[in-house]
Amino acid sequence: MYFINEEQIEARLQFIPELVKACEELKQVDMQAGVRNQLAQERVLHLAIETVTDIGSLLIDGFILRDASSYEDIVEILRGEQAFSDEIAQLLIELVKLRKPLVQEYMTWDRQGLHPMMTKLPEALPEFVTSVRSFIHKELN
Repeated sequence: MYFINEEQIEARLQFIPELVKACEELKQVDMQAGVRNQLAQERVLHLAIETVTDIGSLLIDGFILRDASSYEDIVEILRGEQAFSDEIAQLLIELVKLRKPLVQEYMTWDRQGLHPMMTKLPEALPEFVTSVRSFIHKELN
């Protein structure tokens, strides 16, 4: 029997539209107009990474999958379980690879312009939400 903390997963899934909205808003502003917009962009990317990996960890723990050795591995494990498409997995791996530069190498982060991930996330994150909900439903029934 699995213990899936659906409440915690759902709370995080319900946060994703806020991230999508933030991405859309930041795409509309002049990213060269000051450090505030760049820092906002970095925070949105960081929150997207943490949200995706939190959900992934909860799924891995709940369905008693093998332990992840890295943030990328969280995505790979769930890709192997067909929790989402290969296309979404590729994008999520690209996203989680930004974690180290964002949280450890922030002094040298390139703060020029809109990060390419900001244009990809508004389409990919809702698909991730749908995929996760479908995966949970499939695995529990």
